[in-house]
This record gives sequence, structure tokens and C-alpha cells, in this order.
Amino acid sequence: MDLVKYVQDKYITKKEFPEFKAGDTITVYYEIKEGAKTRTQFFKGTVIQLRGTGLTKTFTIRKMSGDVGVERVFPINMPALQKIEVNRQGRVRRARIYYFRDLRGKKARIKDKSYGGKK
Repeated sequence: MDLVKYVQDKYITKKEFPEFKAGDTITVYYEIKEGAKTRTQFFKGTVIQLRGTGLTKTFTIRKMSGDVGVERVFPINMPALQKIEVNRQGRVRRARIYYFRDLRGKKARIKDKSYGGKK
């Protein structure tokens, strides 16, 4: 186990991304290669879950495309990831908000994290 951690620390480059958690609305910019051309595409949605630790960490984002829910899993150390922007911080009580998949319309809103109050 220590050998795996040593190889990850030594040879895999780490990228610096902002902190986010379940319930936050983020925009992920990633590179797509189509033949010889490359372009940047973004995916904006709500974070459903964070899974794993260290370099094997992944996060799942869900967005609504018309009436269809679209989810995408991103490894945090994916080479094609360019940047992550945190658009809104949400306030949820769970680390994995799978119940969010069943909600539609106004019920699918997540409250904003309040910046006042207790620190």
C-alpha cells in the first residue's frame, strides 16, 4: 500500500482545484479531442457526491437537460480537466444527495449557504 502511495505522490502531477462539496453548483471545463482538433467544453450542474481520497477521488455532477437528468462522473486527477468554478454553495445535510434524482421543478432547489450567523 505504501508503494502505491509513493508512486502516486512521485509521478502523478496534482492539480489545484477549489474546495467543493455535495449540494454545490459547479462548472467543470474539460478538453475534448476530436481527431486532430481539441476544444474545451463545460458541464454545469449540482454535485451529487464526492467519492474516494487523494488522487483517486471522483465527483458526480447532475444537470437537467430539458426533462432528462444527465449525470457525469469526473476523476479529480483527469488530465483533460482544465478548471473548476464554484458557482453557488448549497446547504444540504447529507454527503451524498441521491434523493435529488427524484425531485423535479421547485422541489429540486437547494438552499444557498448563508454567509452570516455562526462561524
